[in-house]
Amino acid sequence: MEYFAIIIGAIFVNNVVLAQFLGICPFLGVSSKVETSMGMGAAVTFVMALSSVVVWLIQTYILAPLGIEFMQTIVFILVIAALVQMVEIVLKKVSPSLYQALGIFLPLITTNCAVLGVALLMVQKEYGLLEGLVYSVSTAVGFAVALVLFAGMRERLEFEEVPKAFEGVPIALITAALLAMAFMGFSGLV
Repeated sequence: MEYFAIIIGAIFVNNVVLAQFLGICPFLGVSSKVETSMGMGAAVTFVMALSSVVVWLIQTYILAPLGIEFMQTIVFILVIAALVQMVEIVLKKVSPSLYQALGIFLPLITTNCAVLGVALLMVQKEYGLLEGLVYSVSTAVGFAVALVLFAGMRERLEFEEVPKAFEGVPIALITAALLAMAFMGFSGLV
């Protein structure tokens, strides 16, 4: 039951984008097409899952025993950067079209505060390895859900008549705000 609460909480109640407002840059930048959003969601899920395992191991077996927990942020950023480089290399070989579509936003996963925030929150909440992995994957799924929903809405808005003053970024921000408010309805679940 505890894992179920972690999953529901991370995806819906404390959605990293819509409730905690982390990872807004890729949320707004990559969400113009559903296909690109799904690719970014998959890349972030992969990086978060791997980084949670590596971060937990480093925290448990290196930082905490040596009493250098103050190095968490720097070490975690280095781990995330290395994993993102690996994802970038693999994506360039496996799916060049997705690699091109993600463009500059792929390397920006390194500085995506959602990825770093999840790593730090996992340590702060004192999750074990399995709990941390479930939390990070669920948070990444929540990120992907928000990204894909928002991209679908933006694609739909392209075919609608929007007042001239609201075209482009303004209507995207209004849509994002409404989506965030809709997700606040889940806060009574957990």
